Order: sequence, then C-alpha cells, then structure tokens
Amino acid sequence: MPNSRSVIVEMRQRPVTGVASRWATHQWAIASVREAAPDLEQAADTLVDTDAVAVAGLNVELHKSEGEGYWLNLNSPAPCVFVMWRQESGEMPVPWVATVSYNEAGRMLDAGEKVENLPMSEPMRAWLQEFTDAHYVPEVRKKVKRNDPFKDGAFRREVKT
Repeated sequence: MPNSRSVIVEMRQRPVTGVASRWATHQWAIASVREAAPDLEQAADTLVDTDAVAVAGLNVELHKSEGEGYWLNLNSPAPCVFVMWRQESGEMPVPWVATVSYNEAGRMLDAGEKVENLPMSEPMRAWLQEFTDAHYVPEVRKKVKRNDPFKDGAFRREVKT
C-alpha cells in the first residue's frame, strides 16, 4: 500500500459582496480537491492560471506518527482533506500542503496559516482507513489517582461523644 497519493487542488475567485467588498472585489477559495490520475505525473510546483483559476498538484503523504490525526478525521461526521495555501499581495494563491490529519491541520492553523477543508472522496477515505487500521493503536487511558487529603485520617475531626 503506497503511503502517498497525488491530488489536484483547484482554487477559484469568488466575488465579495457587502461591507467587506469596500477594498476587495474578490477572494480566493479552494474549489475542489481530487485525486490525480495514476498515470499522470503531477509536479508539486505546477501552477496554472486559467480564467481566475489556480490549479496545483500536491502529494498527500501518510506517516505513522500522525495516526491519531487520521483517526480523528475518519471518526468525524464528515472526513475531509485539508489544504494550506498562501498568497503574496497581488499574486496568484499557491496551495502548499494537502493533508488528511486533523492534528497537522491544527498545527498549521496555530501557526497562522490559511487552511481550508473539502470533503474527502470515498476511495481516499478507504485508503486512509486501511492505513490507520494497520498503523494506529490508541493510547490506553489510565485512571489517574489524585492526592486524597482525607486518606489515612488526615484532616479528620474526632467526634466527641
């Protein structure tokens, strides 16, 4: 089972309306994430501008250390693919990373990056489920005993009769 898959990320411009449109006429958003054809070589730096559409080829890589993030994604109501992207002022947006780990996406958000998510396809979900089943073992939860101030009669009043 390969630990990576190529995906094509498509971004489109959306018109901005309302108060927020005073300085901006449009904003970029992820339009789709789909798997690349297996026989098609996709370079990670491929970027095409066609009628206000940015398209990039990225790899989704699976790592054993991210097992918990994959498990969380698979057990959410709607498993998804997360895409981190950047845009320099006035330039085309560039998708940088595609991941299926909740934890990795959370770290990117904590770092102040733009991260969007789109629903995961069924073949990709099955691929992720197979990898997670093979490599992720949840940590055993241990009940923690707290210090008991009343143990052994400490802080106990003697009742006089």
